[in-house]
Amino acid sequence: MDIIFKPVILEDEINKLAEIANEVWHEFFVCILSKEQIDYMVEKFQSVAAITDQIQNQGYQYFIFEAEGEQIGYTGIKKEDNKLFLSKLYLRKDFRGKGFARKAFSFLQRTSVEMGMEAIWLTVNKYNEHTISVYQKLGFEIIRQQVADIGSGFVMDDYVMEVVL
Repeated sequence: MDIIFKPVILEDEINKLAEIANEVWHEFFVCILSKEQIDYMVEKFQSVAAITDQIQNQGYQYFIFEAEGEQIGYTGIKKEDNKLFLSKLYLRKDFRGKGFARKAFSFLQRTSVEMGMEAIWLTVNKYNEHTISVYQKLGFEIIRQQVADIGSGFVMDDYVMEVVL
């Protein structure tokens, strides 16, 4: 199954991305985080205003994935020195377990090499065991743990993972 990676630039694309993010986060993280924390994080990091600011002022690039005639997920990346920060990589529920994450990662590897990056790094919730396993199968290794205060009494309790290209 082919997958298309569409850059998110225009306002309607940002609106669609925020809609997908809201759907995926509330479906996926309900077993790991409280509804209050999910609501807070979506508003803080994946709302239309947050995504617009990230693209316009913080150097982020977003891509929506399309396959089977549908928008199936998205990714957010940012260059940081000689490494690519993989900020977001999410698939809608019906498209998980079908090889799309691997195809998305291949796209990210190619993009990283084209940018002259030496590695890709990310953060993942320490209790998100399935996703950690997926990243390990893609060659990522846990390099450290971190707890980040994100405000309003919430923290992100994560592993930092990295793969050298």
